[in-house]
This record gives sequence, C-alpha cells and structure tokens, in this order.
Amino acid sequence: MSQDKVGIDNVINQLNNKFESVNQSTEDRLLGLLHSAPITYWDYINLDAILGLQVQRTESKDEMVFIIYHQINELIFKMILWETSQILDDSSIKVDVFKDKLQRVTRYFEMLTNSFDIMYKGMSTEQYKNFRYTLIPASGFQSFQFRLIEFASTDILNLIDKRCVNSISEDASNEDLYENLYWQAAGKDFKTGVKSQLLFNFEKKYKKQFIEAISKCKEKNIYKVYNSLNDSDKKDLELIKVLKEFDYAINISWVKAHFNAAEY
Repeated sequence: MSQDKVGIDNVINQLNNKFESVNQSTEDRLLGLLHSAPITYWDYINLDAILGLQVQRTESKDEMVFIIYHQINELIFKMILWETSQILDDSSIKVDVFKDKLQRVTRYFEMLTNSFDIMYKGMSTEQYKNFRYTLIPASGFQSFQFRLIEFASTDILNLIDKRCVNSISEDASNEDLYENLYWQAAGKDFKTGVKSQLLFNFEKKYKKQFIEAISKCKEKNIYKVYNSLNDSDKKDLELIKVLKEFDYAINISWVKAHFNAAEY
C-alpha cells in the first residue's frame, strides 16, 4: 500500500470518528462537498460587506480616511481581545503561551501606534474640523472594546480615579467601582455627579456589559495571571521583559500617540 493511500485512509478514519461523535454520517458530509461552491477570497472575508460599512455624514473627502482608520482600530481591538481571552480562559497557562499572547497584543498596539500618522497626517485639518462638528457628542472615548482591554489587563483598583482611590476598595460593589473609574472624569462632574451626553450615551449602550466585565476581571486578569505563576516562572527574565513591553505599548506609546495627534 502506498504512503498516499495510508494517509487518505487515516484521514477517513479521523473523519469517521469526528462525525460519529456528533451522530452524523461521514458519507452524507462528503456528498455535501459534491454540491458546495468553491471558496473565494472575497467570500471568505466577506469583502463586500466590509466595503459597504463606510458611510460619510458630510461631503468632506477626508472623512472617509477617518472612518476607515477607526474601523481598523476596532478590528485590531477585537484581535487583542481574542488574544487576551485565551490567556484568561486558560486555567493552567504555560509561561511560553503567556509570553506569546502578550507579545501578539504588544505587536497589535505597536501597529496601532505607528499608524497614527495615517490619520492625522492623512487628513486636511480644515476638512477634519468641518466633519468633526457633525459627530458631536460622539468620540473615540466611546470605544467599548478598548475599555474591555483595560479591564482584562489589570486589577480594577488600578483603573480607579486617583481622587477616589483611597476611599474605595476592591470589595466595593461593581456599580461603585464603575462609577469611580478614571475615565469617568472625562464625562462627569464628580462634585455634582452630572454626566455629559457623551458619557450618558456610552452608558446607555454598554453599562450592563461594563459591569459584567468588571465582575469577571476582578476574579481574573492578566496581572492576576502573572501573580498566579510559581516563583520560578515569575522570575523568568524574558517574561518580565515581555510584560514591560506590553505595559509600555498600551500605557505609554499608545497614549502618547493620542496626545501627539491632538496637538497636531
């Protein structure tokens, strides 16, 4: 019997085992292949749907750059959450896997940071000002996915507004923790408790999911995963380096790029 035949027989046996485990027939599945259309690049990535998602609010040509750039950001955020979820869902993660996932996230953030020139040097300032007024009160501040990345990365107390950090503990209710997050300061008067329309709209859409994310990440986040490692793994110099790069990419480079863009 040829090597190729042995290989095919092995594949068929694996298919039989796979489909029998879910009470399906291998023969029926193979018959289905006779009638299925061949896959194409554009169908596989739903290209037509992706290209139909850019809808301008003005006639400013550079608004298209702004829309596409932010849609790309959100897709990269989705990739980041995909990687972090694999860290948090692994109950016995190996150090090499931990490092690999963190390095991926760092590369994604470095890509986002390095891409800022595309937006703020790729748009006319005059056109930006014109179409930006039509977006009020919307803001990139309202990136739900970025807030989830923050929750997944560290203990919730590290995200509390510095004015409140001494008066609130991790034992506080999820609602209280949420109300004292550092980014609440961007849309709330802490003296009166009055929230801006920007923050009001954001909460109306996502607050329930934020509370759920806070509850989940209080129990497990990247910082806690590191602390759960044995002492030997914690002292792994490469892991420490990877964690520092991860921290720098999110909390320094990414933030600095935003400041530079605002200044421009």
